[in-house]
Amino acid sequence: MSIVANKPEPLLYEMSNPGTIGYSLPESDVPHTPLPTHLMRADLELPEVSEVDVVRHFTRLSQKNYCVDLGIYPLGSCTMKYNPKINEEAIRLMGMSAVHPMQTPDTAQGAMQLMYELQEYLGEISGLPAVTLQPAAGAQGELTGILVIRAYHMSRGDTARSQVLIPDSAHGTNPATSAMAGYQVVEVKSDARGNMDLQDLRAKVSNKTAGIMFTNPNTLGLFEEHVREVNQIIHDAGGLVYGDGANLNAIVGIARPGDLGFDVIHSNLHKTFSVPHGGGGPGSGPVMVRADLAQFLPSPVVAKERNSYVFKTPEHSIGRIKSFWGNFLALVRAYTYIRTYGKEHLKEIAEISVLNANYLLALIRHTYDPQIPERLCKHEFVLNGTRFKKEYGVNTLDVAKRIIDYGFYPPTIYFPLIVPECLMIEPTETQSRASLDEFANALLKIAEEARTNPQLLHDAPHDTPVTRLDDVRAAREPILHYKPPSEEKIAA
Repeated sequence: MSIVANKPEPLLYEMSNPGTIGYSLPESDVPHTPLPTHLMRADLELPEVSEVDVVRHFTRLSQKNYCVDLGIYPLGSCTMKYNPKINEEAIRLMGMSAVHPMQTPDTAQGAMQLMYELQEYLGEISGLPAVTLQPAAGAQGELTGILVIRAYHMSRGDTARSQVLIPDSAHGTNPATSAMAGYQVVEVKSDARGNMDLQDLRAKVSNKTAGIMFTNPNTLGLFEEHVREVNQIIHDAGGLVYGDGANLNAIVGIARPGDLGFDVIHSNLHKTFSVPHGGGGPGSGPVMVRADLAQFLPSPVVAKERNSYVFKTPEHSIGRIKSFWGNFLALVRAYTYIRTYGKEHLKEIAEISVLNANYLLALIRHTYDPQIPERLCKHEFVLNGTRFKKEYGVNTLDVAKRIIDYGFYPPTIYFPLIVPECLMIEPTETQSRASLDEFANALLKIAEEARTNPQLLHDAPHDTPVTRLDDVRAAREPILHYKPPSEEKIAA
């Protein structure tokens, strides 16, 4: 396996052999239509390779990839859990995989029933009954939620509200979303226990406050101890509370954001509800709101009338957020996952994810430094690597790169931004005790290597097809397209 992994891989262009073809198309039975010349390059040097060479090339590349089916993916704040194969079986059902977005509702009742029931489930899980499934990802869900909040204030003639409060530990998308919606971002500091600083919050809330965006549990992996008080402060000022529910893994089935005073949240189905990330499939970021905000949701939503399902446009809808009905097969996966657990077992997701995170932290906390050592974490925890840097000259990036040599994907690093040399780890509930022990042992060995042989970490990773990259040069001198070796020599 290691021999295959380290064998140099030629690029498709370098495998090209003039005259070789990998396809055979039938004669066209429709009139030829010329393509717009202004959209075409005069010369397009595509590689000429056979089908079998293409298949072998991409198969070899896939064998060098790390994925959730191979091992732990401990990316803090991302919830990279195993994706059950029953989800993939569900999306291959003809009524799911073959449904077309242009079909009329009466020909897609099964798909619409699934969407309606998923809306109901997410409303129940969140404690916020009105739901849109349209947003295609968490960031789009955030924008949807903030636009709903904006529409709410505008409908009341409350046009002076120009600010959104955001904790300094927030996801980077939160201030970006607020700014995109036309709001001024006001940062709220964290206190010594990792909560939002109530004194700073009170000092910054005003009659200009449209709302607040924050994550609970927050990005330090801690449950906000004053969550109800924070929400009450915002409500007393006339603002609304947006919950960045990207990750509900620590509270699903146990605590409902709506019951805690949140007015709007989104949930990343590709986190808590096991829809694959990135190359594994598109994401989905449904938004849940309290009942009186339903009138502002994107159009359309699925409603039930007697024994059939229809699309409805909310009375004061902010408009369409995405074409058609959202990433439908992502919705099918999440629906399957929720139904597989059932209402009575959903809380086990949270219970085991929290247990796994605290177990892993307990194994390494005497070697690595937790940012808030006096508190138990939720689904993830944050380590501060400042001591490693001062004592051994080893930074967090060195530790992360060395983890690759032990056969693991590195955790999230340098986030949240308020923690120096940050290492953020989330094991999820899908890891066994054995895999947690193995990962912890690797981290402990790396700590010993940092003490005795720091250069080993500086040069890591050692056993990958591509070793340590020059990040600075890559940013300053990006190579954005393929260059034949002869051109690279000339450029050098």
